[in-house]
Amino acid sequence: MKQAGFPLGILLLFWVSYITDFSLVLLIKGGALSGTDSYQSLVSKTFGFPGYLLLSTLQFMYPFIVDPGSWFISRHFIIAVSTVTCTLPLSLYRDIAKLGKISFISTILTSVILGIVMTRAISLGPNIPKTDNAWVFAKPNAIQAVGVMSFAFICHHNCFLVYGSLEEPTVAKWRRIIHTSILVSVFICVLFATCGYLTFTGFTQGDLFENYCRSDDLVTFGRLCYGITVILTYPIECFVTREVVANVFFGGTLSSVFHTILTVVIVTAATLVSLLIDCLGIVLELNGVLCAAPLVFIIPSACYLKLSEEPRTHSDKIMACILFPVGAVVMVAGFVMAITNPQDCTHGQEMFYCFPGNASLANISWSHLQLTAQRSFRNLSTFQ
Repeated sequence: MKQAGFPLGILLLFWVSYITDFSLVLLIKGGALSGTDSYQSLVSKTFGFPGYLLLSTLQFMYPFIVDPGSWFISRHFIIAVSTVTCTLPLSLYRDIAKLGKISFISTILTSVILGIVMTRAISLGPNIPKTDNAWVFAKPNAIQAVGVMSFAFICHHNCFLVYGSLEEPTVAKWRRIIHTSILVSVFICVLFATCGYLTFTGFTQGDLFENYCRSDDLVTFGRLCYGITVILTYPIECFVTREVVANVFFGGTLSSVFHTILTVVIVTAATLVSLLIDCLGIVLELNGVLCAAPLVFIIPSACYLKLSEEPRTHSDKIMACILFPVGAVVMVAGFVMAITNPQDCTHGQEMFYCFPGNASLANISWSHLQLTAQRSFRNLSTFQ
């Protein structure tokens, strides 16, 4: 919302959710047309080994880059402990259906976090002044917002795994599931985005939890809940990464020993990355434009256009023809903008409105607020 402008951001959120819904159904249709049962085999049959190699790289990068937990106090120690005791054991599962049952808990916790964000929008929001141009319709960084939204909605890299886990997999059943899932997801995203942006407007950071004060016990509980959701969700992403490596290097099958070794290597490598990264914004943007955009916009459209024998005027083909160039623009322009204008993130630093004596912030001028914030950040940096 901060990057795109609040009104345009809401519209883009609904648009990206619709595109996600459409492309997920398009993928399964492509699988049915080609007689394949995985994303990799679909692309391999459609575009040969180069396409297979490109998709495998993207499928590996997207779930691998997902940071498995950087929200806790004393984060390095806690990440290491939670990885060994929780993330790694769950990642060793070989049946994705079991992971689905576990990740359902994260869905419940997401609702708890949403309740906390909504509560603070009411109790904290009125005490934080609104920035200039907070309600303009559109801002020039909207493409970066599309990248983050694509990251939020993407599940294409494991959709065939989920589709195959259904008791009676059919395109019609898959369509109903996707429509329901995306509808619930966009509802949650709109509430998160609206409440978060209404609370902080232009002060909103790439990591929303960085906006809240450390003395806020309710938000601290929300951080704990979020950490648990990531721990419970990451094994599904690890499942995809492991499958890609198994398909590319081991012919798709792994013995129990190699399954364990490969899982340990993937989880360890991802954990090391998470220990080095403390700002979520740039991770979301780069992963969104480099991995999510081609997986959501470009590849499903390209596969369907090449496989489908429907006339050019068919609605699915028209939509696919639109998505392909749009995805290319989001990917290229979004990458350039993410590098040249990354989202703000002041990890570990308190925002100026958290300091004592700032109870009447609404009466302070905007220019004075900026000066106060800059001085506060400089003082904190010097102290650290």
